[in-house]
Amino acid sequence: MKLDPESFTTRILVAFGFRLLQLWARTLRYEVDARSAVLETPVKENYIGALWHNRLLLISYALKKFAPHRPGAGLISASRDGDLVADLTKRFGFDVVRGSTSRLGASAMLELAEVLASGRDVLITPDGPRGPAYELGRGIIFLAQKSGAPIQPINIEYSSSWRARSWDKFILPRPFSRARVIFGPLLRVAPTNTDEEFEAERRRLQDAMMALVEMR
Repeated sequence: MKLDPESFTTRILVAFGFRLLQLWARTLRYEVDARSAVLETPVKENYIGALWHNRLLLISYALKKFAPHRPGAGLISASRDGDLVADLTKRFGFDVVRGSTSRLGASAMLELAEVLASGRDVLITPDGPRGPAYELGRGIIFLAQKSGAPIQPINIEYSSSWRARSWDKFILPRPFSRARVIFGPLLRVAPTNTDEEFEAERRRLQDAMMALVEMR
């Protein structure tokens, strides 16, 4: 069933979902594994955050908790299903850019580049919104080359979780489990002139993100 994002019912569901996520997130015990300097202050440069889609559930809460000094925007699917995710993301204090990570259109690319130029970070799930899981789309590489911003691989690992029956086996942490928020080393995408060079950069980023993943 499709929900009207402007309806009273949808607004109630979003408000309820936001409170539920807050309560759920607060039961977890967190630790941070920072392998780059992105959590330090002052902010020296902005980054393109890259997180696998199945780790998306509590990323807004984690970023607000550990990096409140870094405002940003998330790329959310332009589908109607993405409307609910976009509303939840805004409630956590982040801006939203609508578009696809697999086919990053010109308007979304421009808007994300403008967010970075304004001194804010962006967050992308480069295998979303439909996968295949852990297969990095081309859009994030184009954005890094256009903007010159480094890519910050991010991951969240849980000591105990459930897995949804979705294309990416979406991860749902069990209440009171441990959550380890990992910020990998920054990666700078090199300019490319051929399809082979571009694919090498795409694979390099995909491998860097997979190096942070323990539970697949």
